[in-house]
Amino acid sequence: MGKPTGFLEYTRKSDPARPASVRVKDWNEFHIALPDASREQQGARCMNCGVPFCQTGMMFEGKTFGCPLHNLIPEWNDMIFSGNYGHALSRLLKANNFPEFTGRVCPAPCEKACICGIYGSPVTIRDNERCIIETAFREKRIKPKHPPQYSGKNVCVVGSGPAGLAVADQLNHRGHSVTVIEKDEHPGGLLMYGIPNMKLPKSIVQRRIDLMYDEGVTFVTGVDASDKKTAARLMKEYDAVVLCCGSGAPRPLGLETKGLGGIYYGTEYLKAAVERAQFAKESAVPSAAGKNVVIIGTGDTASDCVATALRQKCSSVTQLVRRKRAEYLDVQGNLPADYAHEEALAVSGQDPRRFGVQVNSLVSDKGVLTGVVTTEGDTLPCDLLIGATGFSGCEEGVCKAFGVERSKTVTTVEGHYATSVSGVFAAGDMRRGQSLVVWAIAEGRAAAAEVDAFLTGYTNLV
Repeated sequence: MGKPTGFLEYTRKSDPARPASVRVKDWNEFHIALPDASREQQGARCMNCGVPFCQTGMMFEGKTFGCPLHNLIPEWNDMIFSGNYGHALSRLLKANNFPEFTGRVCPAPCEKACICGIYGSPVTIRDNERCIIETAFREKRIKPKHPPQYSGKNVCVVGSGPAGLAVADQLNHRGHSVTVIEKDEHPGGLLMYGIPNMKLPKSIVQRRIDLMYDEGVTFVTGVDASDKKTAARLMKEYDAVVLCCGSGAPRPLGLETKGLGGIYYGTEYLKAAVERAQFAKESAVPSAAGKNVVIIGTGDTASDCVATALRQKCSSVTQLVRRKRAEYLDVQGNLPADYAHEEALAVSGQDPRRFGVQVNSLVSDKGVLTGVVTTEGDTLPCDLLIGATGFSGCEEGVCKAFGVERSKTVTTVEGHYATSVSGVFAAGDMRRGQSLVVWAIAEGRAAAAEVDAFLTGYTNLV
């Protein structure tokens, strides 16, 4: 511990953000890095507790408590304070394959578990993590690494989201030949298509995929593994197959939408927005430009939909939240606002959220959505209705093709990743259910260890 009194001397200082009124006009990343001296002070705030709960990584009262990857947080915070970013990087990469992702999109359960937060403000763990990895890339410390020898075993990973990439990264460094297949045009899964640019620039995702390619991982896109012939071929050609296809089956809205246009789920809306902004590809899912948008739901997806609609220059955006406002207040009685709500306030002068309200029925004209009637009895103009209400489980197509057992998610023995079909494994949201990117990476790492043991009879992967 480099600064025993650091938590008493320095106050929390998060990475600043560009003004909401400015950043809402573009798709660029909106956080700005702190100067090195300020970052070192933030590292010095880490107390190196006797029991560092930030590393716990457990479920407590239905919520994630501490880092699921068991990041060595006090160690690399100490190295930040010392200005030793090389050593900080080595400790960070011990537990986390992709800190450039978690340092941007993770809700930081580590910070909620930080002892400093009991009587004050927690350490800026997520910002510190992002600083370490971005400094490493900038200073060219991140170089392709190849295993000293190869095992002769071939593994196919189906799905290139965070879980699939973690499986591939671990098994490739272990010496197995890994091929990642992806049904979309570009690899990255949720990271590429489900998170807007301003939160996770696609150049950051592509940078990591390029690095993995240089290290020997093969990526094949445009392959749909829900085809039974494709699944049979993969099981025949590879020594092991790992299914990491996410939990993409949306939870039904509970509304009569048959024959009515203008209604979409949050993930398909965000994917279309990324394709339009990043790849200049048009989609059947429309832009929010000039439209009155109503978003049902809360959480990250709903907020990302609000922020995306604003950037597409919607006429208005309203977010309907099922629970009452009082349930969201912090201990000081304030209503927290995330980046999207700040932007809506800057554009329209008001918070887009309405609490304790849901859609009761839809209003249409000749099959075209024109409005929604709320449970409070008023009618909101609506040309585009987006459901961001979560997911009900994994899609059944791939499960049927590979013949694996499933309920809402793929069935495995508790605490393990092998499915009901020999040589076929599952990880990430497909096995766990809808969760965080950091949990997907943790699942991928754990599944890789199990696959490695299956292939070689033992494993030294954590």
